[in-house]
Amino acid sequence: MIGDKIIPKAHHTAAAEAIHAIVKRSGRDRLTITIAGESGSGKSETAVELKGLFEADGRRTYIFHQDDYFHLPPKTNEKNRRRSIKRVGISEVNLTTLDENLRTFKRMPKKTLRKPLVDYEKDEIGFETMDPKEYEVAIAEGTYTTLLQHSDVRVFIDRNFDDTREHRKERAREEDSSFYDEVLYIEHKIISKHKSFAAIIVNKDWSVTEITKGKGGE
Repeated sequence: MIGDKIIPKAHHTAAAEAIHAIVKRSGRDRLTITIAGESGSGKSETAVELKGLFEADGRRTYIFHQDDYFHLPPKTNEKNRRRSIKRVGISEVNLTTLDENLRTFKRMPKKTLRKPLVDYEKDEIGFETMDPKEYEVAIAEGTYTTLLQHSDVRVFIDRNFDDTREHRKERAREEDSSFYDEVLYIEHKIISKHKSFAAIIVNKDWSVTEITKGKGGE
């Protein structure tokens, strides 16, 4: 998303290093990874750091941001939520398109991919193209990305809306605390059920646990 602030810190780097070490063992030529968790949990920052580690290995990496796949642009979507808080949830996001983009990346790398791109300040959804054959790794980060089917490795950041409050302030996501607390509580009730699908858990202290029985692939 154009206009978002992503500033990784040391704990994001440490978590990314641990995830990278686990994922490298898969030996896959083309790899799709999802990083999910609550708003402000550090998904974008961890994705950026993980991208850097893969590229240091010589594996070009592309990040798909769930924020680009909302049906409505961000400011309009917020107004929609304020009209009815019941609109908060998975239905706000076009997960079908995001999943199809991951499928194209995995299975049809010679096909040019057209994807949405949000401009936050302009409150617009445009489009951009990417060439999958230019990349070996795709990371899809976002609140509900654990639900995507075309993922080889699912990562879940286990931090709730109380744990993430300070981080959301840093990213200017705490303008109306009472309204956002209600939004985040609704999201929390949805997302907390997704942890069991992950193969890698980033714990509250930023340590990383591999869950061998997790549903980490198709």
